[in-house]
Amino acid sequence: MRPEERLALQTARSAELRAWGYHLLCGVDEVGRGALAGPVAAGAVVLREPLDILGVDDSKRLTPLQRRRLAPRIRARAVAVAVGYAAPREIDRIGIVRATQRAMRRALGRLGVRPDHLLVDAFALPDSDLPQIAIAKGDRLYAEIAAASIVAKVERDALMQRIAQEWPWYGWERNKGYGAGEHLAAIAAHGLSPWHRRSFCRELGAERAEG
Repeated sequence: MRPEERLALQTARSAELRAWGYHLLCGVDEVGRGALAGPVAAGAVVLREPLDILGVDDSKRLTPLQRRRLAPRIRARAVAVAVGYAAPREIDRIGIVRATQRAMRRALGRLGVRPDHLLVDAFALPDSDLPQIAIAKGDRLYAEIAAASIVAKVERDALMQRIAQEWPWYGWERNKGYGAGEHLAAIAAHGLSPWHRRSFCRELGAERAEG
């Protein structure tokens, strides 16, 4: 689908909700759910008007350069933007689904404004008192969700690059904590760091790495 066609469809979906009286739409999406290391992150982006920026899409379908170029443009158009995290220990303790929902709630709590309606990718937030739509692959259907995905991805990638300086052998500046070959080889050689999710790495037979 051409970017112009995708934008027209995204705008039409948002316009329908605004016609029902919901003006402050908040897209919510997570990134890093499948990584072996690092937190899961959730972005929340509140928009009053349709996001008329070409190229806004599921962050996984964009290049790092495209995401870095789009993120500041999204922030400039948004009423509010926030990112929330759930740490590896939380993921191990309560599971990835609940940890993801916790990261989403933290992002919403940092917005500083109250949205009229939530648009959530896949995961519903059962304890929210706001009306919401939770839809699989929502980051390909709603610009608000795609925008949240992009903002969260850019921030989480930057975090993984920073902590890679302390744990350089895992290659997190390149693989962002996912199970790439270099990452798996480093786990076999050096064991696990405090940033690893033990519940995700249990079958690797690795022990805690020393700092």
